[in-house]
Amino acid sequence: MGKPKETMDRPLKETVYTPDSELLSFGRLIRNMGSDLFASRELAWRLLVRNISAQYRQSLLGYAWAFIPPILTTLIWVFLQSQRVFNIADTGMPYPVFVLSGTILWQTFTEALNSPLQMVNENKSMLTKINFPREALVLAGAGQVLFNLLIRVVLLGIIMMWFKLPLHASLLLVPVGILTLVGFGLALGLLLTPLGMLYQDVGRALGFVTQAFFFLTPIIYPVPQANWAELLIKLNPVTPLLQTTRDWLIVGEASLLPAFLLVSSISTILLLIGWLMYRIAMPHLVTRMNA
Repeated sequence: MGKPKETMDRPLKETVYTPDSELLSFGRLIRNMGSDLFASRELAWRLLVRNISAQYRQSLLGYAWAFIPPILTTLIWVFLQSQRVFNIADTGMPYPVFVLSGTILWQTFTEALNSPLQMVNENKSMLTKINFPREALVLAGAGQVLFNLLIRVVLLGIIMMWFKLPLHASLLLVPVGILTLVGFGLALGLLLTPLGMLYQDVGRALGFVTQAFFFLTPIIYPVPQANWAELLIKLNPVTPLLQTTRDWLIVGEASLLPAFLLVSSISTILLLIGWLMYRIAMPHLVTRMNA
């Protein structure tokens, strides 16, 4: 018996069995992926609204929790720098703005990275009981990442006005940088999701890995000029994405634009591969959850 061919009847889908697997026709697979992505938009919106409501429900501080982590991180590093615990080279902008913008962009990347696996784990019961486009979970997760970012950008805008930083035409490119950063996180997250559903170690390891890469990304310091340190940090694919987006936002000129374009191209390819792997693996993983 071949792979079931699915047609969307919102929000559920009727399953019709055909003798051919969609994997035998790459063109049909791509068309089905696009069709399911479009059909999942309404369910994704409902999941997004539910998740945002649940995220801040029964919380005294509510939406303030979106501000607290970047504010605390910024205050700690600004205090350490002011006490000369470490020396920071010229960042081209006030150090609080440098750290806050870097922290916000880094949080956006890590939330996108963790989003696919987190959404699948949170909706296991729905996955085993209802047949729906799995892309809805990815879209809802990406929407939640962008919603959290939007709240934090308000804080960053206030800080930028406090320091009277000028506005540049490159601000129009900031959404491109943000979407690329989110896309790269989602690509890696989708690649890891099938493995993460089989082994809980993947989810646990992500926390340690992101903590380590926090210090290998120019979030609290500019890219160093020392040979080995500069090479190591520039080999980090998040570096050109974060640095270029921050430059467009505050400085006006991007110093790592060629690397940004290269990583963006690779990110697009990885996102497509991750989506393919996610789509192919999900039916088997749901069957395993039902067993």
